[in-house]
Amino acid sequence: MPRIVGRVKRIPVPEELQSLALAPRHLSLLSYLLFDGPMTVNDLATRLEVAPTTVSLLVGELSRKGVLERHEDENDRRRRIVSITEAHRPTISRWLARGAGAWRQVLTELSPAERALIVATLRAYEDVMAEEDGGDHD
Repeated sequence: MPRIVGRVKRIPVPEELQSLALAPRHLSLLSYLLFDGPMTVNDLATRLEVAPTTVSLLVGELSRKGVLERHEDENDRRRRIVSITEAHRPTISRWLARGAGAWRQVLTELSPAERALIVATLRAYEDVMAEEDGGDHD
């Protein structure tokens, strides 16, 4: 596990994004938006396991930097949908897709039962760590 975490930490932030001072909390938020598509602040908060106000602050910060944009939900004009701007999407995709591609490659080679075991093990690890941290999954 330390080797995997170390490898992830060494993935350089693309030059185009270095001036944005992105932190790990931004990486998780951007990953969800890149791989799962645009979503509401509440949906992001649920996935990140933090308060919606925390996500609102992150979205506001990244919106001011031109990385994210908010627009009305066509089905419910009271809701705001958050997405990565088209200007930053290619760079963010190149940056984050490598890790996702690596996971996809190694997991594809496993049987469904082996994949389920890997996922269950990682979730169990996360749960134990969250207990030790007082329940914080972030």
